[in-house]
Amino acid sequence: MARSLDGLVLAPVADQAPGQVGTRTRFTYHEKDGEIWAEYAGGDVVRGYLVGGREGDRLDFRYVQLKRDGTTSSGHCLSTVVELSDGRVRLEESWEWESQTGSGTSVVEQVTEHDS
Repeated sequence: MARSLDGLVLAPVADQAPGQVGTRTRFTYHEKDGEIWAEYAGGDVVRGYLVGGREGDRLDFRYVQLKRDGTTSSGHCLSTVVELSDGRVRLEESWEWESQTGSGTSVVEQVTEHDS
């Protein structure tokens, strides 16, 4: 199993659709006893939260977010934790909105101090 996500900061490697999570968004992860949660913000997202569970290298969580235009949205995401050759963590994600139409895939990677 890849190492714990607790305390790691991750960021998308590419921008999603306008008004959503993008490369300026930062996710701060927490993990304890199979539970995972994170706070995120940046770009068009003023505040977001995710909560779910981890079994092995698989994450299953729901997310909610408040955007700069004052609208909210929520969805479901399944992620695979991958450890990169340089020791950083990558999440390969498949997500689907529950509050609106749309789904897709994304990749977030651990940000090191000089990247942030």
